[in-house]
Amino acid sequence: MLLQGKVAIITGAASERGIGRATAITFAKHGARVVILDLDEAAARDAASALGEGHLGLAANVADEAQVKRAVAQVVEHFGRIDVLVNNAGITQPIKTLDIRPSDYDKVLDVSLRGTLLMSQAVIPTMRAQSSGSIVCMSSVSAQRGGGIFGGPHYSAAKAGVLGLGKAMAREFGAEQIRVNSIAPGLIHTDITGGLMQDDRRHAIIEGIPLGRLGAAQDVANAALFLASDLSSYLTGITLDVNGGMLIH
Repeated sequence: MLLQGKVAIITGAASERGIGRATAITFAKHGARVVILDLDEAAARDAASALGEGHLGLAANVADEAQVKRAVAQVVEHFGRIDVLVNNAGITQPIKTLDIRPSDYDKVLDVSLRGTLLMSQAVIPTMRAQSSGSIVCMSSVSAQRGGGIFGGPHYSAAKAGVLGLGKAMAREFGAEQIRVNSIAPGLIHTDITGGLMQDDRRHAIIEGIPLGRLGAAQDVANAALFLASDLSSYLTGITLDVNGGMLIH
C-alpha cells in the first residue's frame, strides 16, 4: 500500500477509460483517499463512488482560479490535508500552425498550462504547512519530439510549458520537501485516441515503437504511482518518459 493514508487530487479523471481514471483506481488500491476533479460534477461523483467509500468527486474548471480555490478548500475542509496532486486535465486539437486561431490557442493552453499552474498554486500552501507533498504534471512526448500524432503545435507548446513549469517549481519548493515531477506519455490507447486511428495507421505507428505496442492508461498510472509515493522520495524536477521507446533521447 504505497499511498496508505495519503490524500490525492487527480484532475480530469472522470472519463471512464482515460489516464486520470486509471490513476485514480491505482491510487485507491494503494490506500489513497482520492479526490476526482472534473468539469462534470455528476461524473466526478460517480467516478469517486466507483472507487469505494472514502473518496470525493468535485466539479471545477482547472483554468478558473476561483473554481480551483473553492475545490481545493473543500478538499482541505473534508480531509484536512493534501499529499498528492496529479495535474492530468488537458485537451488537444489536431490542427496545424496556420489554422490555429486565438480561441484554439487559449483553449488548449488554458487547460494544460494555466490549469497546472493554478492547481499547483492552490495546493502548495497546504503542502508547505505539512512540509511534504508530491505534484505530478502530465506532459507529452509531443513536447519533446516537436509534435505528436494528434495534437497541434499549440498542444506541443502547452505540454512543453508544463515541463518547464514543473522543473521551475521543483527548484523553488524542494527545500520545503515538495517534489514536482512530470510524466511524458507517448501514444496511449484511450477513448480519444482509439477513435482517431484506423488499423493501418495504428500498425504503422506501432512499427516505430520498440516495445511493439501502444501504451495503456495503466502504464501511465503506474508511473504516476511511483512519482506520488515515497519510492521516488529523492526525485524532483524529472521527466519520466512512458512511451515504449517511441522517443529515446
